[in-house]
Amino acid sequence: MRAEPPFATAMSNAARRDEDLVSLIASGAVESAFEQMVARYAPKVHRLCLVMLREPALAEEAAQDSLLRAWRSLGSYRAASGALSTWLYAITRHRCLTLLSRAGPAVASFDEEEPVAAEVAQIAAPAGPDADGAALLRNLVEQLPRAQRLAVTLYYYEERAVAEVAAMLGLPEATVKTHLHRGRQALGQRLAALGLADPALWR
Repeated sequence: MRAEPPFATAMSNAARRDEDLVSLIASGAVESAFEQMVARYAPKVHRLCLVMLREPALAEEAAQDSLLRAWRSLGSYRAASGALSTWLYAITRHRCLTLLSRAGPAVASFDEEEPVAAEVAQIAAPAGPDADGAALLRNLVEQLPRAQRLAVTLYYYEERAVAEVAAMLGLPEATVKTHLHRGRQALGQRLAALGLADPALWR
């Protein structure tokens, strides 16, 4: 597994990364700020939508709608409310949750913790004994409860820092760490039960 970057540094880097955009907004150059924000964050917005919704067409729609909503509100953004990226991720997250709530039962909050035993019980069996290790692990990740799946996917597969995962999901960093720990524990137990507790699967 990769090492976790320092939390405080990651957060301050996020704020510093947005300083040029915030300056443009403050000077009234909102259109220019939006164009640069899209170039910088559109791929991350789309990936967050895809991770949350797991349906490419719906994710594309949600990403475009999130950016449109951000454009409409960008002139009123104030740096005192948090980093611009955090603000944009909040808009995106809320849009995805709205779409999820329309598609089925109410979505559990991301900071709701579930017993590890329940997590393990929800992990599907692999497609077959000869399944590739990486593919098997990804299949198991996809079957984790929502909070753990999002944290594990963003941190390990999207290689986001804990601080950015927290910003994307609107959670405290400590909660993200808890979801990562529970997700790893659930996956480890399931892999062990299948006789596949090989550390190489995590690399």
